[in-house]
Amino acid sequence: MAFLGNGSDPARGPAGGSDDIAVAAAALLVEAAVLDGEFDRRERDTIQRVLAQHFDLGDAAAAALVERGEEAQAASSQLYEFARRLKDEYTQDERVAIIEMLWQVAYADGELHDYEANLVRRVAGLLYVTDRDSGEARQRVLAQGGPWTKQVT
Repeated sequence: MAFLGNGSDPARGPAGGSDDIAVAAAALLVEAAVLDGEFDRRERDTIQRVLAQHFDLGDAAAAALVERGEEAQAASSQLYEFARRLKDEYTQDERVAIIEMLWQVAYADGELHDYEANLVRRVAGLLYVTDRDSGEARQRVLAQGGPWTKQVT
């Protein structure tokens, strides 16, 4: 599902747009990965994979986007600015897809930490994604299977 049509390059941002929504999405995913105090290879790979899938990127462009997301996340102390960009630019279905991506990253290291679950709930609120839609996105991620062996809720 490519959210950025019209010739835009997600590693640089949308064509003709001043807000880099792809980097905002990457920064939120990085934030989910670092919340438990670790940012391991599984989480990085998951972020790169979901960004590549959702933004229709090759491996190199997705890796560059992850790096830009890391830089943006490190430079900002507020989720709101990233979430606002996504809320303003994305449809409801696209915002739910971002929440599903966050759940994938939260589970990437094998378990769901309380801080990660809290972050997804906060971002869902900022994106105006209902608890029901977020819960359904979570269930889709769990149904896909993965490395998690236990869930902390």
